[in-house]
Amino acid sequence: MESFWESVKKPFFVLAPMADVTDAAYRKLIAEIGKPDVTWTEFVSADGLYHTRELKKLPDAENPLMRDLLYTEAERPIVAQLFSSKPEMIEYATKLCAELGFDGVDINMGCPDKSIEKQGCGAAMIKNPALAKEIIEAARKGFVAGSKKEYDVVPVSVKTRIGYNRETIDEWIPVLLEMKLPALTVHLRTRKEMSKVAAHWDLMPRVVALRDVISPSTLIIGNGDVKSVEDARQKAELFGADGIMLGRAIFGNPYLFAGKTTEDMSTSEKLSTLGQLAEYFDEIQPAKSFHIFKKHIKAFVSGFDGAAELRAQLMECENSKEIRSVLKL
Repeated sequence: MESFWESVKKPFFVLAPMADVTDAAYRKLIAEIGKPDVTWTEFVSADGLYHTRELKKLPDAENPLMRDLLYTEAERPIVAQLFSSKPEMIEYATKLCAELGFDGVDINMGCPDKSIEKQGCGAAMIKNPALAKEIIEAARKGFVAGSKKEYDVVPVSVKTRIGYNRETIDEWIPVLLEMKLPALTVHLRTRKEMSKVAAHWDLMPRVVALRDVISPSTLIIGNGDVKSVEDARQKAELFGADGIMLGRAIFGNPYLFAGKTTEDMSTSEKLSTLGQLAEYFDEIQPAKSFHIFKKHIKAFVSGFDGAAELRAQLMECENSKEIRSVLKL
């Protein structure tokens, strides 16, 4: 059977996986206001899923990692992003994601966080191509087992960078393209560059050219410094990407995929959507620390008279009821 990747219309615009930002609560709000063409979850540890679910036998309702895999039907197509350096763990996790009804799974091979890299995951995969291939194969095996379907191309994709300490597009990207992935997201910076320099969009045509030769059916998704859907559309046209992933632009702007920028949002829109987000956070993720929610406050409450004073009040709140009371909603 075909996966959803084979019917997505180009150019398409997708929501980036962002830890403690694009959680189940925020994704629900985004889906209601302005839905992306494809949605990613936060990235989730495959090893952690195994240890909390199989070894600790922690009930799913109490398992923080299982709560990270909550989603609504409105978010489809929905992709679960996982990380691991252990094939058996990624196979377990992708099988679980397929059983949970996810449309696809994405393997994180680009995260520069040191704690992730110490596990041999994220950007560390760029230095271990053989293991990267094993991880992809194990993910495919797990997803097919969990979905119990026969796919023409298993919906297991990868998100990565253009290199580790230096740009190695010609060495690293072919390794992934040879796996005939349905989609490959390329963040146009090296691991060493983190987000300290502008994304190298001028290098995207090289990635596309490699795709055209090695795996013509693989969809190439560009990522890095994309400010709006209009900016994404222009980058797709100019640099040849099939799709564009938007990340930091979603901060404080659940209207992003509806075509609005933060400047287009009125103060009342910002505050009412923040109040709604707080409600969803309490409703969907009641066991999560409300402190995690507070990173949204600075993003939403800015750019208007009295914003600093209001932020200070909101940062003292401990639940959605208090947030809405301060906002007078």
